[in-house]
Amino acid sequence: MTDKHKSKKQLENEGKETVEIFQDLDQTALKTEMFIEKYAKQLGILFGVLVLGVLGYFAYQQFITNPKNEEATLSYLAAQKNLSEGKDEAALGGKSAANPGFKGTYDQFSGTPAGKLSAYNAGLLKFKEGKYQEAYDLLDKFSSDNKILMALKYGAMGDAMANLNKSEDALSMMDKAANASDDAYTSYYFNKKAGLLALALKKNAEAKKYFSTIEEKYQDYDGGTSDAYIEMVKNF
Repeated sequence: MTDKHKSKKQLENEGKETVEIFQDLDQTALKTEMFIEKYAKQLGILFGVLVLGVLGYFAYQQFITNPKNEEATLSYLAAQKNLSEGKDEAALGGKSAANPGFKGTYDQFSGTPAGKLSAYNAGLLKFKEGKYQEAYDLLDKFSSDNKILMALKYGAMGDAMANLNKSEDALSMMDKAANASDDAYTSYYFNKKAGLLALALKKNAEAKKYFSTIEEKYQDYDGGTSDAYIEMVKNF
């Protein structure tokens, strides 16, 4: 089912299921300026890892219901099975024709939805390995009509840039993530991440933009965790 055929409620539920996982991680993290310094360096390293679990939910809707290429789909599902069993190296693949994995599936079927989603998964596995430039390059190859997935893509690319100490590029990607989807939960989450990174970079005016957006649109989803930062930037 494409975004065009989904109800507003269905789209909101997809975003909520994705972002509520991440909201829980942030509840105890927004307390001190020291954390901001740490957060700027790591910038959601758990995000890239946890998103692997979320992708299974989207995969069925993304391409399995109407696969353009059966072989690509079967190759993707074999890699996904390895991933679900905790076999990250086998899931990544790309080293032999016998086990293409996500990497090989993208290399062989880059023009198919299964191939594109494989690039995304391969990128996240490279991120988990600490190979951030390779992760960024693979993630950059992914595209989708699903706006929530695109927001997650840009967020993961931002995480990769942050871990390469390319903070300006990281903030640019987080900004894209914050604006990629109309889904309230996803937009809230990435506005918060962008705001925290802007604060760590001492870009107070930019931080104000993100936290003001949270104050105006997403207070119901924030649970008060951003209140201190909203007050901090009001004078800028």
